[in-house]
Amino acid sequence: MHVVVGAGAVGGVVARLLLARGERVRVITRSGTGPVGAERVAADAKTGLVHHTVGATAIYSCAGPAYNKWTTEWPPLNAALIAAAEASGAVLVSTGNLYGYGPVDGPMTEDLPLRPNTVKGQVRARLWSEALAAHGQGRIRTAEVRGSDYLGAGAVSPFSVTVLPKVIAGKRGMMPGDLDAPHSWTYVGDVARTLIAVADDQNAWGRAWHVPTPEPLSVRELATRAAVLASAPPARVAAMPGAVLRLAGLVDPSAREMVEMQYQWQRPFVVDSAAATVAFGIEAAPTDEALEEMIGKGSNES
Repeated sequence: MHVVVGAGAVGGVVARLLLARGERVRVITRSGTGPVGAERVAADAKTGLVHHTVGATAIYSCAGPAYNKWTTEWPPLNAALIAAAEASGAVLVSTGNLYGYGPVDGPMTEDLPLRPNTVKGQVRARLWSEALAAHGQGRIRTAEVRGSDYLGAGAVSPFSVTVLPKVIAGKRGMMPGDLDAPHSWTYVGDVARTLIAVADDQNAWGRAWHVPTPEPLSVRELATRAAVLASAPPARVAAMPGAVLRLAGLVDPSAREMVEMQYQWQRPFVVDSAAATVAFGIEAAPTDEALEEMIGKGSNES
């Protein structure tokens, strides 16, 4: 049995891919939602997860707290995931991101040290350190799969929230940062495929992997492609002044949490994912395909 914690942009795809190959899949969410064919369980993953993972061979961590609740809710959720993996003997494969590296010069590779410069980066680094320590002690088997900002159905990122809907409507989108800096964008379907590939291969455990990701595109280039694919007027994007984002943060918790992450948008932010492509034979989906999925199915997480 494969247990998927979360049924959002990534978890839902993981569950569907596993079902398609004939696996027994249990999906755990607070609301009890999930793809048809999966055993859907309504539960708070921070409590009782051990009970719901008895007999599991793999646990996929594809959920997460609201952006403004990371410091309080991620630690107990991570502890619950580790406890479930230890009790069941299942491999724990977690969906991570690139926050833990902090600012770097050049493309990010998996062997970079974790040097977070933000609160959320510190949280991500702590989660992986705790899981890796348990792995090193022989208590669990684990790995982490890291992607950049998401594209695809259900993907949520600054681009999907503040730029894409405006561009599709023929209006001007705004984002803080350098709109012409190269930036990596990861397709949620590729995240799901990599999670499953890592879970299947015991030689892949005990380390982090970067999701196969296409060549970087700037925000302006991505908006231009989206406008063409949506048959919308030529894209118009403008740089949002940092002061505007800070003011928005006074009333919007999500905007407030974005302030400390601005370093990712003010300079090149590029991921090197060659290792996973070589190890698992996964080629990144073309960026146009990910954009078409967003345009056709909407850009808000389901």
